[in-house]
Amino acid sequence: MTITTVDPATGRDLATYNVFDEAAVDRALGAAYAAFQTWSSSPLTERTSLLRSVGKLLTERREEYAALITAEMGKPLAEALAEIDKCAWNCDVVAELAPDWLADHVVPSGATRSWLSYEPLGVVFAVMPWNYPFWQVLRFACAALVAGNAGVLKHSPNVTGCALAIAALFSDAGAPAGLFTTLVLADSQLAEMTPRIVSDPRVAAVTLTGSERAGVAIGAAAGAALKKSVLELGGSDPFVVLDDADLSAAADAAVKSRFGNGGQSCISAKRFIVSESVADAFVALLVARLVGFPMGPLARADLRDELDRQVQTSVAEGAVLVTGGALVDGPGWHYEPTILDHVTPRMTAFDEETFGPLAAVVRARDDDHAVELANDTAYGLGASVWSQSDRGLAVGRRIRSGALFVNAMVASDPRLPFGGIGRSGYGRELSAEGTREFTNVRTMVVA
Repeated sequence: MTITTVDPATGRDLATYNVFDEAAVDRALGAAYAAFQTWSSSPLTERTSLLRSVGKLLTERREEYAALITAEMGKPLAEALAEIDKCAWNCDVVAELAPDWLADHVVPSGATRSWLSYEPLGVVFAVMPWNYPFWQVLRFACAALVAGNAGVLKHSPNVTGCALAIAALFSDAGAPAGLFTTLVLADSQLAEMTPRIVSDPRVAAVTLTGSERAGVAIGAAAGAALKKSVLELGGSDPFVVLDDADLSAAADAAVKSRFGNGGQSCISAKRFIVSESVADAFVALLVARLVGFPMGPLARADLRDELDRQVQTSVAEGAVLVTGGALVDGPGWHYEPTILDHVTPRMTAFDEETFGPLAAVVRARDDDHAVELANDTAYGLGASVWSQSDRGLAVGRRIRSGALFVNAMVASDPRLPFGGIGRSGYGRELSAEGTREFTNVRTMVVA
């Protein structure tokens, strides 16, 4: 069995790879577990040194890796370069701050000596998505490896070249054999292979970034095996514009958030909840800023077809098509950047996560109505609120989310924890919290 990657801009085949059979998967898990036995007791300085070497290579090879990202999933080259730069920054941040994040935490307890110790768990199995093929992997890998764990990656098949390049990156940076490895598996193998991998006694924890459906499957497998899991799933993030907002700044951020990466991001703004009195002006600003905005294709044909279904269904349900709303003629899987206005709850564009260049504008009567609309979702990843007064923070505090950004678009930062609530998953990545997710928080008491 093989996997063939395809250029989404042209529809042409890129490369073909042989998939792993059960024996190859077993060898990879065995090598990872053997590497963990030594790595877990290595000095923290050795682990942070590895991350610094990885970051250095990322910077040196940024053009090569960015070109690979663009070829396999269609991200505009400038955005792909920025993704690699962010990965290198993450390596440096974790290398610098991990000694504090993983240091023993003393807890005063009278006559005894008590502290918390953060100890590695073992092999962490990671299932990662295609939309940020380097960033999603590096943010997990840096945390897992610096804590003393080993990592085994199952990447999305359409970015197999990126997956293998990342494994080679860690090897070239000096990682011990087996410490970070990639499994090449086709989608047709996952239903059978994933539960086996998760339940394998050599695997200690599981992390997934992906769809809600994938999260249910991985979470169920991890629960059945009593394994620690971290799930970062979908989102339908509200972008709330109050009537006293700086509309120009809000529109700038709105277009970047919703249409960057072709709209294919879990934390991109998806539901634009705008005060009725400024909604017409805000929509006009969105339309104007879309002119000339760099847009790549969607990553796969099925993703484009699903987005078109959501657009057409929403229009049939009563949404007003402002601009876009059609497939682009020609090779590849391009879709017109689309704005829908007068979207209301129970319309498809409101209730479903839309993964592509589609902005759904929802009109709010007042602040209370804006909060009600923002919370009318099963997701809870990020939220952004725009206001030139204290109302912005006050409204934002009433919205359920894993992160709140006031007068800024939602974004991830290696120094801050990242994750959601509700159907957006559980656990945290990045920062001290994300690094400690892959540790045994051990209570130590000496009388």
